[in-house]
Amino acid sequence: MATNLQLVPATAGKRLGAAVIDWLPPFAVLVVTFAIGFAGITRTRSGGFITYDTASLVLFGSIGLGFTLVYLCVVMGLEARTGKTPGNLLMGIRSADNDGYAPGAGPVFLRGLVTGAGILLAVVAAVLVAVFQWFGVAFFILGPLLLAGTAWAVLVVVSNSWDKNGRLRGWHDTAAKTLAFDVKAGRNPITTGGIQGPYSFAPLDLPPVQQVLSPVPGAAAPQVVNAQAPAPSAGPVLPVPVVPAAPPGTSAGTMPSRTMPYTSPASFEPPAPARYQGSHADDDVERTQVRPETGGPAPMAVLRIRLDDGRDFQLDRCVLVGRNPVGQAGEQHAQLLAVDDPGRSISKTHLHLLTDGAGIWVTDRNSTNGSAVTTPDGHRTALVPGVPTFVSPGSSVHFGDRTFYLGQA
Repeated sequence: MATNLQLVPATAGKRLGAAVIDWLPPFAVLVVTFAIGFAGITRTRSGGFITYDTASLVLFGSIGLGFTLVYLCVVMGLEARTGKTPGNLLMGIRSADNDGYAPGAGPVFLRGLVTGAGILLAVVAAVLVAVFQWFGVAFFILGPLLLAGTAWAVLVVVSNSWDKNGRLRGWHDTAAKTLAFDVKAGRNPITTGGIQGPYSFAPLDLPPVQQVLSPVPGAAAPQVVNAQAPAPSAGPVLPVPVVPAAPPGTSAGTMPSRTMPYTSPASFEPPAPARYQGSHADDDVERTQVRPETGGPAPMAVLRIRLDDGRDFQLDRCVLVGRNPVGQAGEQHAQLLAVDDPGRSISKTHLHLLTDGAGIWVTDRNSTNGSAVTTPDGHRTALVPGVPTFVSPGSSVHFGDRTFYLGQA
């Protein structure tokens, strides 16, 4: 897997380089074989009629066409199953379908047909010239057609340069519903779970915190208040002032404060107030009694979202949001939240939500129109596709033209 987990569309330059590498061998073979075939045509005059001997054209033309067909079948079959072609491999790109998997034979054939329409027209014209024996004007017919076909192929390959949707698709991609990704700059969706991708990099719980011995001689091991550490990125690290215990006879307000890292409300328990006597605070450690727990663990707040159409939902552990969300491997039991979208601004599976007690992890599933988060203070941040982002209650999440508000029940 690539280090960069984002999907990177292939640039027009890499697309053109791959196309030249793929099309150059059959194009060169066709030009050479047909040129040899035309050069070998002989003309004889008998009884006022001109007879052409086209045996060389038929022979070499058949060789050229046969090689081209075999080559195209092999390359198209390879691309249909793996997204690879010789050009794609050398340029570091892959072809894929709308979901990021191998494109299949039908889309690959249609994509190649749109790209090579001009060259195919020139081949048909060459066959017609041979059948009707228009050899005198063959150069004037085939020359312009070959030039026009080549120009058309180049224009189609780089047509993604004019795509307003992030230069994602060319004309042939739009017709065949295919995509092309740069697997050197980003990940390869075909081998990493499609466009929605693998979620093994989503936040996971850490192992339980281990007890340690007290630095005070003779002290008992401390009781662990929270046996489960928070997720590694449960929120921003904030400086929380902690006032140290004041020595006897000193006002607490005059003591300087220090800071300690703070990650989650559930992971922080303020220390019990120290007993200020005439002796040192460590002298009565043995007399300190542990208060028994009576109420059990504090109940975890229930997270809910409210859509902009007024609908309210309680969130499960794993939630998929979209126009018609579908879970991938390992997500068969996810809560599916379908959102009506007449304008089709929402992708089929637009967002992945993972509840984490104090908030949720929101991941944009490489949607077409993107997503963003607005925090309670009004700061709006766009989500990076494929990268989980922690969202705290009170924030709003925008996806396509729709929005939901995250709250607690």
